[in-house]
Parts: sequence; C-alpha cells; structure tokens
Amino acid sequence: MSISQTSSQDILARLAQVVHERRSADPEKSYVARLLFKGEDAILKKIGEEATETVMAAKDGEPQKIINETADLWFHCLVMLELYGLQPSQVLDELARREGLSGLDEKAARKAKERE
Repeated sequence: MSISQTSSQDILARLAQVVHERRSADPEKSYVARLLFKGEDAILKKIGEEATETVMAAKDGEPQKIINETADLWFHCLVMLELYGLQPSQVLDELARREGLSGLDEKAARKAKERE
C-alpha cells in the first residue's frame, strides 16, 4: 500500500508541526524538546547515527529494516529543520526544482555558483 504524493507531503507537514509544538515542551517529557534543548551538536550527531544505521540496514538488504531506519533518519532531519527555522516544504520545493535535471549538471551548476 502506498501513499499519494499529496498525503505524503501532508504527513511531513503534520510531523513538522508536532516537532514545532514540542519545541516548547518539557525536555524531561519530550524527546524532541530534549534534542532541541541539547542543541545543534546533539541533533547533528543523531542524524549521523541514523544515517549510519540506514546504510547498515541497506547493506543487510532487509526491506522493513531499511524503511524503519529511513523513517528515523527523516524524523531527525525534521528536528534539524525545526532547529534552523526551515520547513519540509522548502526541501520538497528544492527536489521539485531539480526534477528532470541531470544530477551531474545540477551538481556542476552548484559548484559554479559557489565559485562566484
């Protein structure tokens, strides 16, 4: 069973809203509040851990494990976006902008822009 693109975006928006609301919660009672309270280093470390676990799951080749670890990674990325005042819709907009572009061309364009 798959989810439509619209409802997938809705899920990300709803999760981002929950993360935003939990920002002001008690860090003793909310995992998200605790991460945000600990700050950038703790959040980025957690993303690194989840990325590694996602890679390990992929190497194991177990579909449900890959799904679970990717969900953990995406969730922690939502926490990072909240830390920086960003929204998942901004990431989705960037992906939409890149749609149909060659990955090599897009990367070359970014490098050229960085040199300016």
